[in-house]
Amino acid sequence: MSDILKTLSDAMAETAERTGQSIVQVNARRRLPATGIIWSADGVIVTSHHVVETEDRIQIGLPGGQVVEGTLVGRDPSTDVAVIRTNANGLTVPAWAEASEVRVGHLALALGRPGDSVQATLGVVSAFSHSADEHKYFAQTDVVMYPGFSGGPLVNVTGQVIGMNSSALMRGVSLAVQTPSLKHVVDSLLQHGKIRRGYLGVGVQPAHLPAAAAEHLGQRSGALVVSVEENSPAEKAGLYMGDTIVALNDHRIEDMESLLS
Repeated sequence: MSDILKTLSDAMAETAERTGQSIVQVNARRRLPATGIIWSADGVIVTSHHVVETEDRIQIGLPGGQVVEGTLVGRDPSTDVAVIRTNANGLTVPAWAEASEVRVGHLALALGRPGDSVQATLGVVSAFSHSADEHKYFAQTDVVMYPGFSGGPLVNVTGQVIGMNSSALMRGVSLAVQTPSLKHVVDSLLQHGKIRRGYLGVGVQPAHLPAAAAEHLGQRSGALVVSVEENSPAEKAGLYMGDTIVALNDHRIEDMESLLS
């Protein structure tokens, strides 16, 4: 048993050391620095939105000890993701694990660099919250999120990054923004500087369909239009108050949540 534990312990230490080459320190707030993950070798860093309190004079501490200036590219409060660009090159990019490869019960290391060296804490993956339509993939863990760990990686035993840790998405709960969400958000921020979301310009509420319509459509409810904004895409497309939306682009619409998705 002692040999097994020593092997596992050594493997985790090696994982922390290896992944530490892809972790940076982020100084973008008055109090304790936070952590960031190297996204690309040419200086793109991903971190938590809530730790970037100032958009100028951002300082990034690289794994080798060098400090470089960073510029905020964009942020997405809904996933607690921010993207920073530096003029550094030749950085080490970590391997990312797909969401489908992560299971409840898997061991995970949460890593951070709020100081000069990498810090670690161990836990297990407890649960998931996935919404493919909204590109939101979160993993819940029981790791202790020490101060400054937000923006750092959650790493599996093979050294792949499961996601980016955040202590701000749900009070008292440690969540990690998983790979699909990060890719979607980072790509959008790098391309547009913001997250582009669909906009119709309607207010809706759930409404039960008449029996004949429900039987014909195979659904019991839809989204009743209660308001239409002037000059909105909805008005230009011919939607009126009192219309009931039952599908959008071949996706069934039964309530406000499904329409938003």
